[in-house]
Formats: sequence, structure tokens, C-alpha cells
Amino acid sequence: MSKLFYHPTIKLLKILILLLLFLGGDFGSDNNNNYCYVEAFKVPFRVKDVLPVLPHQISWPVLNNLHSAVDLLPYFVGSVSPDNGTLQWKGACFYDSEARLDFALADSDHDPALGGGLLRLKTSAAHSWTCMDLYVFATPYRVTWDYYFSAREHTLKFDSWEEAAEMEYVKQHGVSVFLMPSGMLGTLLSLIDVLPLFSNTVWGQNANLAFLTKHMGATFEKRPQPWRTTINPDDVHSGDFLAVSKIRGRWGGFETLEKWVTGAFAGHTAVCLKDELGNLWVGESGHENEKGEEIIVVIPWEEWWELSLKDSSNPQIALLPLHPDVHAKFNSTAAWEYARSMSGKPYGYHNMIFSWIDTIADNYPPPLDAHLVISVMSMWTRVQPAYAANMWNEALNKRLGTEVLLLFLTCSRPSSSICGINSK
Repeated sequence: MSKLFYHPTIKLLKILILLLLFLGGDFGSDNNNNYCYVEAFKVPFRVKDVLPVLPHQISWPVLNNLHSAVDLLPYFVGSVSPDNGTLQWKGACFYDSEARLDFALADSDHDPALGGGLLRLKTSAAHSWTCMDLYVFATPYRVTWDYYFSAREHTLKFDSWEEAAEMEYVKQHGVSVFLMPSGMLGTLLSLIDVLPLFSNTVWGQNANLAFLTKHMGATFEKRPQPWRTTINPDDVHSGDFLAVSKIRGRWGGFETLEKWVTGAFAGHTAVCLKDELGNLWVGESGHENEKGEEIIVVIPWEEWWELSLKDSSNPQIALLPLHPDVHAKFNSTAAWEYARSMSGKPYGYHNMIFSWIDTIADNYPPPLDAHLVISVMSMWTRVQPAYAANMWNEALNKRLGTEVLLLFLTCSRPSSSICGINSK
């Protein structure tokens, strides 16, 4: 074995890898820091660019540490319109990048009155010969993407605007440009990293725990068996709190991302209530009725506990009793009155996004930002209008005291302007 390890070919490969790491790496810091900066020799490649061609035993462990699910998020570069001149920025591959947008005639098979557009994107100063930049271009009416491998002027053609409203939007606010900061390879690896979050397997469960550990600093301690405890209803009182965290499957993946953006460590909560006869009930929102609707309910403890044990998303449930001083002040009569008045009403979608977003631009963990959130909301409104009606149309109407207004993206700089809502 030792002879094989010191075989000249193996030694040469090790030396080559070390040389790649030295020549293709970056040392020191950028100009914004105060300490000494030393730049590696400029070579035709970077380590991240050539790792995929190395043996997978070497490349995959390194690549998995370089990229994560968060790298899937596009970075907002800016908005380019016919009236705002040339937009300039530093790309992930091409350090000198710029774009401008010109209106053009629509193709012959489209409405000539709508016209189209031609986006000209110029790339130069690539950091290596093997890198590429991946971009997403969005308006409230479309999302498209393109990638650029060579340093030159590229064009992206919009054959025709979807409707007059899109043309007017582009005139006023332009086309939003998003950079995928990890490039093509990093984005694919990040996609591989995020897909397990929604897998209803042990693999998916481990992926969710790893994500929360990495991005939220959460710690998890494995409990000794039995993992299913027995709770005596006599030990539970009105006002005691139930914190539920799902860590696998579709809802597990959703809750993991929800925890990350909100900073919460529970994906769902419920409250315990005892009636005059001493029976224990659970009040919660999001219970699915016979019609498949998500509503607010007050159900017997035994039913709630049985449903929780059958849940394939492996919910982790914490029963948190009220502090004795707080319990003494808890008004059980008022709590029951409120619970009965809300029972059967729809799930509180109007509160959901505003439990997370209560400022214009300061509620987003990097690299998430308001530009990306607004673009996703606007596109989702068109792709899944029923879901959008629940998630943000209901919420925004609630706060405006209206009923029939629909979200329509009318801002290109959320940090300095207000996104409007137009009636249907």
C-alpha cells in the first residue's frame, strides 16, 4: 500500500493539485479591508472552474463546501430600460459587465403595436478562461435566463411584449437583471443541495438539519428512545404552548426555508385549552377540513395528538407550559370566547407574510433582498393566481381596508419607493 501511495504518478497528481490550489486561488482580501492584499498569479483557470474535471473523490467534497442551497438565490444587479442608459456591474466571471435595452419592432407573427425589445449585454475582463456568468431577466410578465461564456457583446431578444401593460412597465421601470453569483456549476450544485430539503426520507431529514445548522447556527441533540413520549392531559393547562417543527418532506422543506427567512425555530404553533369539564383541546390554524380547505379549528387533544403521530413529515413537538406567574394571569374564559369566534374561519394567510416582512428592505437574510422577493411575488401572481390571492392579495387588502385589489409590481427600487396594488 505504501508503495502505491508513493507511486510517481500519484505524487505528480498531488503536486499538480497543490499547484492548482496555489495558482488558481485568491489570497488576502479586497480593497475594502485594511490589511495587506496579495493576489495570486493570473492563470487561465480557477480552482472552482477546474474541479469538475478532477476525480470525484477529490472534487465533490470541495465543491459541496463551496456551494449550498443559498447560492440558488439570484443577486439583483439593477434594472435596465431604454431611458436609463447603460447599467454597469461586476459579474461573477466577467468583472466588467454592462447592459442597455432598446425597443424594437415585434416579430411578424406578433402584434406590431406591442413591439419588442433588444437587450445588449457586454462582457469583458473574465477572471479565467473557463468561467461563465448566468443571468435571470425578469418583468412581472416573464422570466427568462441566459449564460455568457465569452467576452463580447451579447444580445437577448424579446420578440414581443406580452401585452400593452408590460410594454408600459418596461418603459417606466425596465427589465430586472439578476446574476446567479455561483455561475452555472454552482447553481446546479446548489440545486442538488436544496432538492433533498423536500425529500420525505432520512436523507431529506438530514439535509434540513444540516441547512438549519449551517445557515441559522441551530444545534440539535438526539433524544434517547423512546422518541414518542406519553403526555398526561391532566398535566396540561390552558395557555400551554405547542411548538411544532417539521424536518422532512414537502412541508419540512418549506418550514426550513421559512425558519431561515424569519429567524424562527418553529414552523407551526398551537395553543392548549381546557374546558369547564377538564377536557383538553388544541386550537390551531391550518387544519384541513373535509373539503380540503385550511381553516382554524379547536379539536380534542386526542385527535390532534393522533394526527401528529401519523404525520409523515416527522414533526418535532415541544410542549411549553406557561410560567406559573403567567398562568395565574391567563384568562381562560376570554381565550375560549376568542377561539370559538375564530373556529371555522380560513387560515390566516393575511398574517403570514407580515409575520416576516414589516419593513421595506430590512427583513431579508443575505443574499435575499427586496428586489428578488418582489419579482417572485409578481411572477407567482401570474403563474398561480389562486395561491397569490391567499398569500399576499388577501394580506395587502386586509391592511388597506379593501377587498378586490390585486398585486401588481410597480417599483424597480423597493428600498426607495413603494410597490403599488392595482385593481383588477
